[in-house]
Amino acid sequence: MAEVELSIAGRSYRVACRDGEEQNLRRAAEMVDAKSREALAGLGALSEARQLLFASLLLADQMIEKNGVTAPPPPLPPDPQVVRRVDALAERLERLASHLESEAANA
Repeated sequence: MAEVELSIAGRSYRVACRDGEEQNLRRAAEMVDAKSREALAGLGALSEARQLLFASLLLADQMIEKNGVTAPPPPLPPDPQVVRRVDALAERLERLASHLESEAANA
């Protein structure tokens, strides 16, 4: 396993990767670094987390535009029968927990 020293958003990171993938990792880090700097230039002072968040969003947006990728459809609403069964199970677990707590308190 290889280790690569990367610099992203002004910070150094030591990252492990499979042997032979070092150059791809460096190129990916360069892209993230460029987008993090772009976010910083466009939005001003940002925390490290927000800077990397916006960098990832900019990269994702770039991929969407390039590949014509669309967002996945929203999830389907849950099955009402499953919801009822989960609620019933949760109630049983709550009763069991209360029973165990009272038994422990009486012991």
